[in-house]
This record gives sequence, structure tokens and C-alpha cells, in this order.
Amino acid sequence: MTSPPRVTVVIVNYNTSSDTVACVQSVQSGTAGDVEVVVVDNGSSDDSVAALAERTDAIVVEAGENLGFARGVNRGVSVARGEWILLLNPDAIVEEGTVDAIVGFASVHPEFGMYGGRTLTPAGGTDPSSCWGEMTLWSLFCFATGLSTAFKRSRLFDPESLGRWERDSVREVPVITGCLLLMSRANWDRLGGMDERYFLYGEDAEFSRRARRAGLRPVIVPNARMIHMVGGSTSSSGMKMCMVMAGKATVLRHTWSPLLAAIGIGLLQLGAWTRRLLEIAAGRGRAATWGTVWSGRRAWRAGYPEAHQHLFGARSDRAASVATPEGAPASDGR
Repeated sequence: MTSPPRVTVVIVNYNTSSDTVACVQSVQSGTAGDVEVVVVDNGSSDDSVAALAERTDAIVVEAGENLGFARGVNRGVSVARGEWILLLNPDAIVEEGTVDAIVGFASVHPEFGMYGGRTLTPAGGTDPSSCWGEMTLWSLFCFATGLSTAFKRSRLFDPESLGRWERDSVREVPVITGCLLLMSRANWDRLGGMDERYFLYGEDAEFSRRARRAGLRPVIVPNARMIHMVGGSTSSSGMKMCMVMAGKATVLRHTWSPLLAAIGIGLLQLGAWTRRLLEIAAGRGRAATWGTVWSGRRAWRAGYPEAHQHLFGARSDRAASVATPEGAPASDGR
């Protein structure tokens, strides 16, 4: 019997065959240490399962349905054998040495307990989505009034963006997103995995908050780098943003007091209306991103799991075609 690998990389796939194959290949070719890759396929209708079997050494878990991200990750971790668990987006290409770098840092600095990296755009610029600030009444007020749009990446008026920091230094952060997240299997089990009430978006913010309350200190490791190809399985921008808002509403309902959660959700709705007014002024119809979000507000403001059924109903497989995280607080459409 072979000894367990040092790290298991868990990827959730939904109809992104070529992206996911490229992601797995980048992990396997760019990692010197012992690595296991587990891909959970969320009922893809493309050739994902066959392509992964033919072109990679990944362990493929066929879920048979679209579980969403949190349930998909937990399914993958349930078969993982590694001492470390590394979550990775399927639309990521990890740079050579990234897995070794983040696991090496974590081994030397166990006091942090939760680790993220630096995401880059295909052009080489910083993609800030590897980490975010936490929602506050002030950040939601800035979103509601449009200040976070007018002063994008301002530390004062767009605080969830963490300002203009390029994710190029070691720094503790409030939220590490599931596009690149490392934790020991022991800590993962202690936290109980991801909250399966979330379908997509928001689960990493809740998970990071729970980790901090358990004494972990989420930190960015800048030499763990990946290129974020962005959104191979993403549905329409309006539907995606409805899911982002549902995730945020769920975090508020689960982690804030009822009164503060109601205020926060009201600020989210006001922010959606502010952006819808801008779309109207620009002559954009109801099918535009914020038109879709505004018209769907009664569904997303309920939060998950109710929002999933309200938003998608019998169309869940088509509309919920985003099966991977991109770490999006109010920042998507600030």
C-alpha cells in the first residue's frame, strides 16, 4: 500500500473540460512534491470525465448532479488522502512551484493555519480575487451609495478590496477565497468543512470567518501564484450576480444579528437599485446585469438554500452553471 500524499488538490468541475484538464496538468507538471489531485465532476454534460481520465492522473469523483461548490468540495475532501488540502479553481493555471511554495510556507508557519496565494490575470496583472476584506456596515453603505464604484480600490470607500495592495507580500487577511486555499486536513476536519447550505459564493467568506473564530489566521503567500483564466463555467452576468448577492445575503443572515442582517440586505438592495439606475441612464434594458439582479431581488435576498430554488427552480442545471468560486463580495460590480 502506497503512503499518503503530502497534499491533495481538490477541484470542482462543471462543463469546463479543457480548462480543468489544463489546470490539473499544470499542478502535476509544476509540483516537485508528492501531490494527489481529486476532481469532483458536478454532472457535466461535456467530455470532462473522459478527458480527465485520458489526459491526467486525477482521481475523478462523479457526483451525478450539480452539487454547487461547497458540497462539491466536501465530496472531494471526503476521498482525499493528503495531509494538506488545497482548493483550486478549474480555470486556474498554477505556476511552477506554487503548490510546493504554499505547502512549504504552511509547514514552516503553522501558526496561521489557513493560506492563500496570489492570482494573476492572463496578461500578468494582479487579479485581486484571491482574498477580500470582510463585509461591514460601512462597506455595504459604500456599495449602496456607489462610493465603492466611484473610488474603486480605495481603502476608505472600497474597503472589501483591501485597497491597492497587489497581494505581493505576506499579509493576514479576513477572507481567503476558494480559488486557491490551503489548510491542513486536521484543521479542515476540526472546522467541519464548508457549509453546504451555500450553493455558490459566500461560502468562503463564512468559512474564513469560522476559521478566524477557531483561532486560525488567514494569510497570503505571495510566491504561490496562479493565472486565473476566469469563468469557464459561468452563466450570464446577471444570473452570476444574483448568485453573488444570494451568497452575501446568506453570510449576513448566518453571521449577523437579525437587525443588522436586515439593514445589510437593505443596503445590498439599494446598491442594486443604484446600479440599475445607471444602466437605465445608459439605455440598457431589463436583461442587463443589474436589471436582472433588481428584478430577482425577492429571490436572492432570502439567501441560500431558499434562494437557489427561488432563483432557478426547475432550471437549476442551466442557470446554476457557475460551479466554481471566484471570490466576489460587493466587488463584482462595485
